[in-house]
Amino acid sequence: MSNGGDAELDIGGRLRTLRAAHGLSQRTLAKRAGVTNATISLIESGRMNPSVGALKRVLDGIPVSLTDFFAFEPGAERQVFFQAEELKEIGKGRISYRQVGGNLFGRRLQILHERYEPGADTGRAPLSHDGEEGGVVISGRLEVTVGDQRKILGPGDAYAFDSTEPHRFRAVGPEPCIVVSACTPPSF
Repeated sequence: MSNGGDAELDIGGRLRTLRAAHGLSQRTLAKRAGVTNATISLIESGRMNPSVGALKRVLDGIPVSLTDFFAFEPGAERQVFFQAEELKEIGKGRISYRQVGGNLFGRRLQILHERYEPGADTGRAPLSHDGEEGGVVISGRLEVTVGDQRKILGPGDAYAFDSTEPHRFRAVGPEPCIVVSACTPPSF
């Protein structure tokens, strides 16, 4: 780990920014993490270089993963507008998921432009995760199954549900299906 002098690995600065972004005082974070208030203060001021284990324990108190912590760019301006070619492909195979924004660190919303080839589906095993999601079918037809409910949606039709409900998506018909969806929190 680097000390606070290296701008790219400013552990203390990153921790301070993330703690403040989550509305936590040093004292509250210390209590959640099971460390002393002085430990948080020393790390944030760059006077203490924590081990990976100690840093993970502190980050669990926010909570933020080590991966997200090191992907975070303090002070980086968030991109607001995206050209079509800037959407990040995160899907594989017969379903394309093009995500608005490449790095969702610190974001509470994920927006996708989805394309299902004819017959493509999310698999026999239903999906289930924390959060909520919804979408609007732009073209084609999409069979959406949520719990014991199933409906075929066409252009202009929409869905919205609690993502903890088991769910599945399948393109039906001879043409690709295009959907614009949103999920909170991000699930990919």
